Amino acid sequence: MNGANGSTQNHFILLGFSHNPYLERTLFVVILIAYLLTLVGNTTIILVSRLDPHLHTPMYFFLTHLSFLDLSFTTSSIPQLLYNLNGHDKTISYTGCAIQLFLFLGLGGVECLLLAVMAYDRFAAICRPLHYTVIMSPRHCWGLVSVAWGCGVANSLIMSPVTLHLPRCGHHQVDHFLCEMPALIRIACVNTAAVEGTIFVLAVGIVLSPLVFILVSYGYIVRAVLQIRSASGRQKAFNTCGSHLTVVSLFYGNIIYMYMQPGNSSSQDQGKFLTLFYNIVTPLLNPLIYTLRNKEVKGALSRLLWGDREVRKK
Repeated sequence: MNGANGSTQNHFILLGFSHNPYLERTLFVVILIAYLLTLVGNTTIILVSRLDPHLHTPMYFFLTHLSFLDLSFTTSSIPQLLYNLNGHDKTISYTGCAIQLFLFLGLGGVECLLLAVMAYDRFAAICRPLHYTVIMSPRHCWGLVSVAWGCGVANSLIMSPVTLHLPRCGHHQVDHFLCEMPALIRIACVNTAAVEGTIFVLAVGIVLSPLVFILVSYGYIVRAVLQIRSASGRQKAFNTCGSHLTVVSLFYGNIIYMYMQPGNSSSQDQGKFLTLFYNIVTPLLNPLIYTLRNKEVKGALSRLLWGDREVRKK
């Protein structure tokens, strides 16, 4: 027993998609391309938001942090996945697994709260326009982002050790492509009902509470937008909020399905593809959602690429 536990403490084996070598080859190419596009897209959003003075507003301040989160979140697991897909070695050290789990939970928690902060920003802009600059002062914006980071990290500091310290009786094959919480719970050799209950309670605070806040905020926003008399004003408000709502739907749709249910209740293969979508597709789509539907970002890109004179000519 001790020897088995010792080996578990040294490494894990991430089975991933090893049962289907042909799928692994296809996934390697697709994920590599998607990852590179994710890096380019989110880095572009960060650079444009920082370099263009027209975008030095709270909305783009938060969007910059969202892009940084997406970059960090994807990079915490995709390089390891690409390494595993490209060879026969599927191992990950215990330390590497712990770091991956901590980052995955922490960054995911921060993003939940940051999306709620972005909803609050839209609420202040549309429902309290005369007081917006006071409500969303630079100091307040930094304070909101700091709270989001603090709560996300604190949540991970609680959930990661609880998950990693479960007895596994020598089991070290994780039926997933990363050290994800439900997959690690599944290989425990003890009753995990108490752990899953604790995780559910914490998930309510870090996942559902921000979602409820977002929905309530948008309830007030919709009511305020419907009171705008000009059709162009309503359209502009809906376009601004539409990008954020699309991102919220993509993010929360996956995370709630994965984490707000017991660890053994869903198909493992389905869980892998949901995590893959949540880990690579959502960060890839976020920059597209915010640029394709946003004239300010497209204008800033044009100014940076061609300069003000060329933009005026066009």
